[in-house]
Amino acid sequence: MEGGSNSERQNKSVRKKGEKKGSVVEPKIEPFVPRKGYDPLELRSWAKRTGFVSTFSGETDRSVSGRRDLNNGSNVGRFDLEKGILEKNESISPKFDIDPILGRTRKTGPEIEPVSGGGNERDRNGGLGFRDGGVVRGESEIPRNVAPGAVSETKNESRGDGISGNENGSTIGNGEGNTVNMEQKNPDPDREDSGDGGWHRLPKLTCGLKDNPGYVPVVFYGLQHYLSLAGSLIFIPVIVVPSMGGTDKDTATVISTMLLISGITTILHVYFGTRLPLVQGSSFVYWAPALAIMNSREFRNLTEHRFRYIMRELQGAIIVGSIFQCTMGFTGLMSLFLRFINPVVVAPTVAAVGLAFFSYGFPQAGACVEISLPEILLVLVFTLYLRGISIFGNRVFRIYAVPLSVVIIWAYAFFLTAGGAYNYKGCSSDIPSSNILVDACVKHAYTMKHCRTDVSSAMKTAAWVRIPYPLQWGIPIFKLRTSIVMIFVSLVASVDSVGTYHTTSMRINAKAPTAGIVSRGIGLEGFCSVLAGLWGSGTGSTTLTENVHTIDVTKVASRKVVEVGAVFMILFSFIGKVGAILASIPQALAAAVLCFMWALVVALGLSTLQYTQTASFRNITIVGVSLFLGLSIPAYVQQYPPDSTLILPSYLIPYSAASDGPVHTGSEQLDFAINALLSMSMVVTLLIAFVLDNTVPGSRQERGVYIWSNAEDLSTDPSSLSDYNLPSKVSRFLRWAKCLGIR
Repeated sequence: MEGGSNSERQNKSVRKKGEKKGSVVEPKIEPFVPRKGYDPLELRSWAKRTGFVSTFSGETDRSVSGRRDLNNGSNVGRFDLEKGILEKNESISPKFDIDPILGRTRKTGPEIEPVSGGGNERDRNGGLGFRDGGVVRGESEIPRNVAPGAVSETKNESRGDGISGNENGSTIGNGEGNTVNMEQKNPDPDREDSGDGGWHRLPKLTCGLKDNPGYVPVVFYGLQHYLSLAGSLIFIPVIVVPSMGGTDKDTATVISTMLLISGITTILHVYFGTRLPLVQGSSFVYWAPALAIMNSREFRNLTEHRFRYIMRELQGAIIVGSIFQCTMGFTGLMSLFLRFINPVVVAPTVAAVGLAFFSYGFPQAGACVEISLPEILLVLVFTLYLRGISIFGNRVFRIYAVPLSVVIIWAYAFFLTAGGAYNYKGCSSDIPSSNILVDACVKHAYTMKHCRTDVSSAMKTAAWVRIPYPLQWGIPIFKLRTSIVMIFVSLVASVDSVGTYHTTSMRINAKAPTAGIVSRGIGLEGFCSVLAGLWGSGTGSTTLTENVHTIDVTKVASRKVVEVGAVFMILFSFIGKVGAILASIPQALAAAVLCFMWALVVALGLSTLQYTQTASFRNITIVGVSLFLGLSIPAYVQQYPPDSTLILPSYLIPYSAASDGPVHTGSEQLDFAINALLSMSMVVTLLIAFVLDNTVPGSRQERGVYIWSNAEDLSTDPSSLSDYNLPSKVSRFLRWAKCLGIR
């Protein structure tokens, strides 16, 4: 046999070298002879049996670990085909073993891994010891979406990239020729950290990106997906619209508009954007500029039609900022900008979005601590303490933590209201606070408005069927000052979305998108925000950061599921009473939910640092300085109070800095824009982190530079990016747009 003749020639050359040293005679190495009737689970290759180490497999080292006795337990010197005679206590221990097919390093172990759980895995995957037709990957393998060696916590991460397929039941080598099943090592199937030095295990998905679970499951999963995002979709207008001077009917209308825009933009993004299963909606990024605009000096004393004037100016600003974002995406400029956006920039920026409302959240919820505190405690109990409890195969408390807790506390608030807890002698909750003449009732008006469940008139005034339409609040108002603010805010929204794209692609085991695909997604988000500005939802439409948490919790990453859920959102937006019911949620309860959602945004933002070297002094300094100055500089700008603090509630005074800040250039429009930008934590944090990360020296591994796919990946494996391909007819029509990843 050819293999046998090669080994004999090698033995002769090495025998001469051994004889010169006067050492013991080397062991006889038998030629490879294939056996018949063997068990595949016990397969051992000729190289492993004989101890042969190829020079192709990488550098070898003589170490004490991993000893391999070639003389069947004898204490005499041993023989190495490449190094000659070894000393008594020396051993053959290769550092790296390169897979000849994949060309990647891996730990040596059994060629075919025994599958736990009997024959189920064998039947399902059609192979022995493989996961969805993949291979066992060792702990020395580096994640493909992050720079090699980027972080010790992630260098051992098991990833799916079309070779290993789904991460279900991934295994690792323990360096002793055995494999360890991660599912057996980790008793909690939802836990991502096994506590052994930072091992991160990706979630086991119920539905993959292209899976269609069937008619009934797809409806269930679609509603489930949106219910888990309820805190981000419906609670913003419950708080913002009353602050803008809107009525309960206006609140219901804005909620219906948000549901419609969320459904339409999600379908557009799934079909024509990045095609990732990401829900689009009203982002917290646009809330801070909305607060700055609504508390500007010209709107403070406005009583009649105040809501419509503020909404129209918001619409104009959102449209201008969205056109800028759309231009950056569809012209390919975002592809160039991506070179400067890395986890060290994304992490503090997203965290600052949540931290920006720390002075607004609980002051609103504190109006009724008997409602807000139980809500916060209950949602924490559901998400943390009861997250492992499964009912009928579903982790109900973890998936539906927000809607379940809201229903329970809402019912509790109803009983408090019915029991007279908020009844004050001679006071009526139906009378606006501005018309109350009795001094004793004035101090109770705020409590009644925020705590009672019967103060909303939305159920009485809202129509059963109402279709939101463009320009329903009037013609948008375009001003230079607000347009400048929204342009910078659109940059923050783009950075937020870039981090979400990258993290989501890892969560669903898809290959990282190319820069052109990311640019296409950002451009479509800009177009969707233009639609939000035309319809008048009060905020722009962008990829919700909470999508990452939703995929982790529901284990559903199917495009079909997200599309069906979006269709239901569109249908619900046509039913006016749905928006009216949601508008009836007490404001203190909504504020308590938002406190949890903002904290979740902070956590999701900081979790992006896992792709960097978190112990690096460079990185922790940049993140720390960015966050601290991102909070401290706006606090300095916000310390300039308005002319009369009696006009605004205490929790809105910090957002009046746009009109009363320290910057005075002689131009009112420019003064407003600069003061507004300096009063927003997320903008200041982004600018500081962006400058520091791109000027302070640091290796790609240390910075955790995002690794996006490129043209070389397509040339070697054209199907590797098929998940991001547009529908065939659209691709043929837009084939000229190569900068958008269309081919």
